[in-house]
Amino acid sequence: MRYLSLDFFRGLTIALMIVVNNPGTWQSIYDPLEHADWHGCTPTDLVFPFFLFIVGVALWFSFSKFNRQLTPALTRKILRRAALIFLIGVALNAFPFYNKNWAELRILGVLPRIGIAYGLAAFLCVTLSRQMLIWAGGLILVIYWLLLYWGGGAAPYSLESNIVRQVDLWVLGAGHLWMGKGIPFDPEGLLSTLPAVVTVIMGYLAGGLIADRKNDPNRLVYDLLLYGTLIGAIGFVWGFAFPINKSLWTSTFVLYTGGLAMIFLSCCIWALDIRGWSAGAKPFLVFGSNPLFAFVLAALMVKTAGIFKYTDPEGKSRSVLYWVYQHVFYPIHQAELGSLLYALSFTAVVWMVCLVLYKRGIFIKI
Repeated sequence: MRYLSLDFFRGLTIALMIVVNNPGTWQSIYDPLEHADWHGCTPTDLVFPFFLFIVGVALWFSFSKFNRQLTPALTRKILRRAALIFLIGVALNAFPFYNKNWAELRILGVLPRIGIAYGLAAFLCVTLSRQMLIWAGGLILVIYWLLLYWGGGAAPYSLESNIVRQVDLWVLGAGHLWMGKGIPFDPEGLLSTLPAVVTVIMGYLAGGLIADRKNDPNRLVYDLLLYGTLIGAIGFVWGFAFPINKSLWTSTFVLYTGGLAMIFLSCCIWALDIRGWSAGAKPFLVFGSNPLFAFVLAALMVKTAGIFKYTDPEGKSRSVLYWVYQHVFYPIHQAELGSLLYALSFTAVVWMVCLVLYKRGIFIKI
């Protein structure tokens, strides 16, 4: 049985990634689309871990042709795909390439994290049994907790002193890190990618459960709900001692969001595959069929538009996309709603390009 819900899940997460990353203005963001400033978890904070989770689910089925055994052919496939995803992410950071201060090029980001997490998780998944994967995932989360706790000084989970930042400063240098919080700190840091590997593994184990219950979808829904609730509850309770934090991708964040991903997937399977309520899901299948292309296209649109600038009445240099927001969406509503309408419209443009590929049966894979 092929589950429509898996394609819907992947497409929805990509659509939300594009919406979240492209508000009309960062000064006015619709509240549910805001990330938690530091500790905590908003609906927006679920998007990235949900995508990594569904990457893990896809791994189960992708590796079936190799009998989930590490062969030379599979090794080449994993290394090639991980490297390409990573390099595409770095290239996006560098685009449009000219007049670039390469000493300040950000190395990490969403795609580099996906590439590293995919590669490490893939090798673990094809070399360990499911039982061993559970133990390995738990061990990674505990070790990561201890590294953060012991390596961050008096305030181990703070922005300034956390060990994730220290490792990135030592390995990459301040110039190659994100500056969005005012100091060099990358929310997709090298060390914090380690627990992100567990997010992928959780998806892989969920994929195995889907395969086991292929003839009993109602039991599958029940099991996903049960495991998701238990895992999410463990992460929530542990969060009182070890804060749930997306920027650090804490172990509690992995469990909490992984549990919610299982619950959400169970609801999708029940609604789309068991009840047959699939009409509303079809637009998201367009994104789900070319997720990497959609994400890269959105980023390139923004980067390309940034080449063409104008000076506003206040003397500030603005992208032409800001002109569109200011003259089309700002008059509709001068704050969060206008910014949201812009983000949705931008996402719709990306969707229309992907629709052309979808209708022509073009699926871009690496």
